[in-house]
Amino acid sequence: MAQSVLTIDLGAICTNWQSLARMSAGETAAVVKANAYGLGADRVSTVLAKAGARTFFVAQAEEGVAVRDALGPGPRICVFGGHMEGDASLIRDANLTPMINSIDQMLRHVEALPGHPFGIQLDSGMNRLGMEPAEWSALRDIALSQNPVLVMSHLACADEPAHGMNAFQLQTFRQMTDGIDAPRSLSATGGTLLGPDYHFDMTRPGIGLYGGLPFVDALPAVSLSIPVIQVRDVHPGESVGYGNSWVARVPSKIATISAGYADGIIRAMGPKAHVWAAETRCKIVGRISMDLIGVDVGNVAETPVTVELLGRHQSVDSLAEAAGTIGYEILTSLGNRYARTYLDP
Repeated sequence: MAQSVLTIDLGAICTNWQSLARMSAGETAAVVKANAYGLGADRVSTVLAKAGARTFFVAQAEEGVAVRDALGPGPRICVFGGHMEGDASLIRDANLTPMINSIDQMLRHVEALPGHPFGIQLDSGMNRLGMEPAEWSALRDIALSQNPVLVMSHLACADEPAHGMNAFQLQTFRQMTDGIDAPRSLSATGGTLLGPDYHFDMTRPGIGLYGGLPFVDALPAVSLSIPVIQVRDVHPGESVGYGNSWVARVPSKIATISAGYADGIIRAMGPKAHVWAAETRCKIVGRISMDLIGVDVGNVAETPVTVELLGRHQSVDSLAEAAGTIGYEILTSLGNRYARTYLDP
């Protein structure tokens, strides 16, 4: 079989959620947007609900419908994108909670779905989503009279604990929300790690659930095993892959493995990336192509049947460093050709 195997450890995801939940006295939600960061929102949401999560966050209403189908009635599903044009039937039928981002969204929501639950997102300095202070000041009393279920904002630099933006946004959020009765939320994974001042009534971890930084104590949630299709001897002066970008200087043994950028393995990581054959670290050689990658297995005692790209030896963030990106992109880029195996809690 030339199909790579992506193993998703649902038990590790639950343990990571529970570890983050213990850090906060308030409610701990779970962010399952982008198909639970590429790992399967239906399976992930279901096990997290069993572990105790009562609120879930997605980016779009369509994602919320899929999560509702998996969870059934009961848990709250909040939509970061708010109430967009054309979303009313999705929000109503799936009982979603849009996080209102503007006056226009507020008007759309109360006109289309009067009495339907909603939350509010404020811009405390990130300039991405949410009402800015002046807009919030104009709408605050009206919005609060409609009893929002949550008022939230999002930190721009929480993965850098010493960054001055964290304290600035905390102060801004407090200035915008102190004295209101609605529950408040400011922190995702990074903010949770900043400590109690940032927790308010709810934290919303995302990447930390899936084994990524800045949650350094997270259990790894994914492993990726790639089959070896062929092994060949390459003589000095011979090249491997497109463009002759890697040329052997010494006699080499090169394995061709069955994965590539069509599987979400970022092409740019090739010059710095490695895989593991059992306990031996093996360098990727040549360009990563659509379906195939060359790997130097000359130091491996026995010809490997498979190699590990993600797992015990290499985290999503280690691989991201080789690609000049972040663990989020590694996870959400994982392709559809993998045979997915889930380890239940």
